[in-house]
Amino acid sequence: MTIRGCAGSTGVGGMPASEEFAQLTDSFRPELLAYCYRMLGSVHDAEDQVQETLLRAWRSAGDFEGRASLRTWLYRIATNACLRAIENRKRRPLPSGFGAPGEDPQAPPAPDAPEVPWLQPIPDALFAPGVADPAATVTKRESMRLALIAALQYLPARQRAVLILRDVLDWRAAEVAALLDTTTTAINSTLQRARTQLDRISPTEDDVYEPTDPRQRSLLDRYVAAFETADIAALMQLLRDDAVLEMPPIPTWFAGREQVGGFLAAHVLGRSGDFRMVPTAANGQFALGVYVRGHDGLHHGYGVQVLTITASRIARITAFIDADLLATFGLPADLAARALQ
Repeated sequence: MTIRGCAGSTGVGGMPASEEFAQLTDSFRPELLAYCYRMLGSVHDAEDQVQETLLRAWRSAGDFEGRASLRTWLYRIATNACLRAIENRKRRPLPSGFGAPGEDPQAPPAPDAPEVPWLQPIPDALFAPGVADPAATVTKRESMRLALIAALQYLPARQRAVLILRDVLDWRAAEVAALLDTTTTAINSTLQRARTQLDRISPTEDDVYEPTDPRQRSLLDRYVAAFETADIAALMQLLRDDAVLEMPPIPTWFAGREQVGGFLAAHVLGRSGDFRMVPTAANGQFALGVYVRGHDGLHHGYGVQVLTITASRIARITAFIDADLLATFGLPADLAARALQ
């Protein structure tokens, strides 16, 4: 297969017409975005690298002669783009990977640390669009869980790429070796080191419920009601004993139901109606767009919460305090007054 000229239509300088090239490559966007996100831990950086990948592919389309599939060729370009990006960026942690948990929930939290390139959530709609095979969709969601993405950030760049390609995308060792211009033996050795490192740093999680699971939807509804009405007692009943709360870009985080509840009561949940929440889905998990009441009485964008919900209640609240994320999730910057009546 060759895509030179895209079946006879060429653009400037012999490159394929951009519209026809887009038709060939657009179907790969969701999986490339998921791959780049796993590598980089940022939905914005991942989108940038996918754009860079497709631009580079378009510019060099005349050199593609079909020795590998179009998908493999795009992954090669995306991998190199991500490896270059990682060289110039620090890893993206969550607060729980940045230091010890807070000891006094009544004390003010540490100030924001915007200089830290914090991990970001990704909307499910961006990496699992449409109605594909349900089993494949579940597997893809599991490979996007926040805990896994956070753990991947601790791996060296090439280990990260090899582990994702082999264990997540199920590529053969020979395919990965060809993509990275190395040997199968080297790939197997790198994969073993990556697995060992990941086992050491990745937390053991109970079964996490899918955001489409109706069995846990009532728990989510109870959580939203408790948060919106500032009912700390009801909220505490929904948390596991070992629940964790983290709030990037605030580096302070808390572990344990009493600690989490104490902080929320002291610093977050004031009056009923201060918060409004809109359900969404991120990283294959339940998520909420969060809005806070301003001096004008309207609710303005505040950020996105990603919840880890297990059979025995809520295990983790990861509250990304970043109003700009709402647009990524297709949510409004503010909630209209009529929506609150």
